[in-house]
Amino acid sequence: MATQLKNLSDFSDSEIPSAAPFRFGIVVSEWNREITNALYGGAYQSLIDHGAIPDQIFTYSVPGSFELTAGADMLLKNLKLDAVICLGCVIQGETKHFDFICQAVANGISNVSIKYSKPVIFGVLTTDNQQQAADRAGGKHGNKGDEAAVTAIKMADLAETLNN
Repeated sequence: MATQLKNLSDFSDSEIPSAAPFRFGIVVSEWNREITNALYGGAYQSLIDHGAIPDQIFTYSVPGSFELTAGADMLLKNLKLDAVICLGCVIQGETKHFDFICQAVANGISNVSIKYSKPVIFGVLTTDNQQQAADRAGGKHGNKGDEAAVTAIKMADLAETLNN
């Protein structure tokens, strides 16, 4: 497994542009709140650490990961944003529900990004169990929220570069 060899929060080999010029939306799933709150904390702090202005970060909650797509769509429709970060956690259960939700969320987030020509970042954990989620939400594998924030910064910067 690739994650076993990489800390999700290690960007030491990567140049990260300043987040200061950009406006970010963050949509956070309330389902698996302990995990998603940790993802949010990582994403928010990474944005701040890279120069984002707190008043330019807009955070909204949605009931579950399935609703991240609609939440991102609403943010981009109603706010002037440079990127949206979607944070959620879907943990494998005993039924195929996991597969349907993961597929729908991945496709939905991609579609919203294409619809608005804006970066919409997939910061959704899709794990086999609670421990794997915890390991990726500030645990031994770092924080996927950090990775999502850095991705949002880099993609917003790329969009600005291409639009100039």
